[in-house]
Amino acid sequence: MNVVRFHTHGGPEVLKLEEIPDPQIAQNQVLVRIKACALNHLDLWLRQGLPGVKVPLPHIPGCDIAGEVAAVGELCTRVKVGEAVMISPGRSCGQCPQCLGGRDNLCPNYQIIGGYGLNGGYAELIALPEVNVLPLPKGLDFVQAAALPLTFLTAWNMLVTLGNIQSGQTVLVMGAASGVGVAALQIAKLFGTTVIAAAGTDDKLAKAKALGADHGINYQRQAIGHEVKQLTAQRGVDIIFEHVGGETWKELIPILVAGGTLVTCGATSGPIAETDIRYLFMRQLRIQGAFMGGKGDLLTILPLVEVGKLKPVVDQVLPLSEAAQAHRLLEERRQFGKVVLTI
Repeated sequence: MNVVRFHTHGGPEVLKLEEIPDPQIAQNQVLVRIKACALNHLDLWLRQGLPGVKVPLPHIPGCDIAGEVAAVGELCTRVKVGEAVMISPGRSCGQCPQCLGGRDNLCPNYQIIGGYGLNGGYAELIALPEVNVLPLPKGLDFVQAAALPLTFLTAWNMLVTLGNIQSGQTVLVMGAASGVGVAALQIAKLFGTTVIAAAGTDDKLAKAKALGADHGINYQRQAIGHEVKQLTAQRGVDIIFEHVGGETWKELIPILVAGGTLVTCGATSGPIAETDIRYLFMRQLRIQGAFMGGKGDLLTILPLVEVGKLKPVVDQVLPLSEAAQAHRLLEERRQFGKVVLTI
């Protein structure tokens, strides 16, 4: 089969289109013929290399996958050959207290398909446990379905499970043009909140407002803290949806209301954040980390997608052979929503 993988860390040029043997499935696995695979920033971080994190090489990236079932192991009972499917991107042991309690993303053995230890979807075929294979949502094609799982699962976990989002609150979505940002602003509006979207261009903010954002802040030319205070009559925001990291926290923490929450899932601009802890204890604020979400959350999200209350947003579609160009689009933050590779 054809794959795109990297043998060494570096820029987009290290991604190579190669031919390798087809994967073989175990008795409890499903062989999926991949039709589409969406990009995430995790793909970039793995390709670039992360300090202290060893990625087995060569590696095939790609977490968000949709395709058709090509074969099933003899122990599989639910999935059928020829079925159109999408992939739940998290793998866990299925036996520990966290997994059995529905919080499989806290499993000690939790891994993301296409992540640090598992090859992913920049390929024609992939072998996966049957539990990770879900029917393609009604009304979606393969490209749209691939643009859905990881970002919506992460955003739901951040806002609903961990952020305890409530109607009437005000939510600031940082990086609102990214895949996870687009998911977050839709989920926040679904729960009846006022959404302030922060993005780097006026064009992206216009698109965010078309998706439901109430206000927009161009962080390239506007001070986020000042603008939030202006938009909220000095009150501030109840929840900050954050995945930018770096220097932003010094400006963000002071604009939380008393008892407010900053929930974070990433560090695109850098892993070191600084804040004044006096804000935390005097105003009883909460900083909450988030990583993916439980499989059960995805089963809650999919019906909302099927009835049109949530929708994946695809910016560009490129063939697998142009994976390097797709990485450049993400690195340069030129997209609104998801970039998807077709296989």
